[in-house]
Formats: sequence, C-alpha cells, structure tokens
Amino acid sequence: MRRELRGARILLTGASSGIGRCLAEQAAQAGARLALVARSVEPLQKLAQSLTALGAEALAVPGDVTSEADRQHMLSAVVDHFGGLDVLINNAGVGSWCHFAESSEEILRRVMEVNFFGPAELIRLAIPVLRNGRSPAIVNVASMCGRRGIPAWSEYSASKFALCGLTEALRGEMVRFGIDVLLVLPGVTRSDLWRNLLRNTGRYQLDVSRGMPPEQVATGIIRALRKNRTETVLGWDARWLLRVNRFLPRLVDALLARQIRRLYAAA
Repeated sequence: MRRELRGARILLTGASSGIGRCLAEQAAQAGARLALVARSVEPLQKLAQSLTALGAEALAVPGDVTSEADRQHMLSAVVDHFGGLDVLINNAGVGSWCHFAESSEEILRRVMEVNFFGPAELIRLAIPVLRNGRSPAIVNVASMCGRRGIPAWSEYSASKFALCGLTEALRGEMVRFGIDVLLVLPGVTRSDLWRNLLRNTGRYQLDVSRGMPPEQVATGIIRALRKNRTETVLGWDARWLLRVNRFLPRLVDALLARQIRRLYAAA
C-alpha cells in the first residue's frame, strides 16, 4: 500500500517547533491539508501563515493535548474546517533528564499526561471521525526509549513504553474500522525537547549536537506514513541500541550500570 498525502486531512500535535514544524512543512509540500496543534500560539500562527503563503491549506489550532476541552476543540475544528480527518499524528512530547530518586510525582504525572494520556484520549476522540476518512491512519511518534529504558530518562521511558504498548494493542483493534496504526521510534534528535526539559540534572551528558536534525526525522515519518510501515526506527543510535538490546539485553544492562556507577562514584 502507498498512501497518497495530496489532499489528506492531517491533525498534527506539537507542530510549532522541532520535528513537528518540519513535519508540517514536508506534509504541506506533499499537498496535505493541515490542522496544526501546539500550546505556543504565536509560533503556531506564524507557521500556519507561512504555509498558507506558500499555497498550502493550514489551520492553526492552539491547544494543550492534556486538556479535555482542548482535545474536543481540536477535533471540532478539523471537522468544521476540513469536513473530516484522515491522519492523526501524535507528536507532542515533554521530557525530564533526572534520576528517578531525585525527581518528583509532579514531574512523573506531567510527563505521562503529555506523552501518554493526552495522545491516548485524542485517539479515542478521533476514532469516530477517522473511520470515515480516506486511508485513515494514526501515527504515534514515540522514541527508542519506548523499547529500551534509559537511566535518568525514567519518566520519559515509561511514558513512551506505554505509548508503544497502546499502539500495538490498537493496531489489532482498529482493523475493524480500517484504521492503520503506525509507530515511529526516533533516536537522539536535535529538537526543542532538550531546551524545554522539566528538569535537567542527570549527570550523564548527552551530546545532542550529534543527534539527527529534525528534518531527517520528519522525512522518516512522512515516508513511514506513505509506505504504511507498521514500526519504523530512525537514527543509527536507535537502530544499534535496539538491535543489541534485542539479542543481548544483559550486556546493555551491564554497560548502562557501569556507566552510572562511574558517574556516581564520588557520591
């Protein structure tokens, strides 16, 4: 199957910057009709205006995926403006780079709300609309941390594991509605996620500058959507880690544990 994006009605969360912004630009170039969602009102409106100036059809829908009222508004805006929905891309996310013992319940709940509960409930709302769409699909942008938990990335890993599990379960359930459910697992990406961390006290220093540019991740997501790929891993680091972890999980455990012991040796 090859999904045609020209004319496709797409609802994209986390659209104002990083991977989301690049996704919006590439989807617009492919001829998609876009409902762009983010909490940052001004950047979101500027993006919609710039895409419209280039001849695309883009609607800015400011909102927070963790708000029930906002989720209702997102779906209503898409139906009112486009007459329906073909693709839902759950891209919005937040992280906290902090060891679990030093973190808090507040951070855990915030990460789970943004990365799991919000997308899950948006999917639930979207199902009746998507089932009437053209080649309908749900695309959940998770992370390599959704398949292998990483120290100091504990809340984020938990939220992405939950999203991966939901995606796999829904893939079977949505068959009766003709809705495809796709999962994307990017590795380290030079995105705004790192500039908006809820906490940044992990001792291990990630070299984000060596990560993928968001344009590359967006290209991979668009390709996965077009080719209807069930699960897509993006980035050499994600492919390497997940392949080794699949066959030698104890080795990965040992390497990560050795690294943490070294970082906290003085303490």
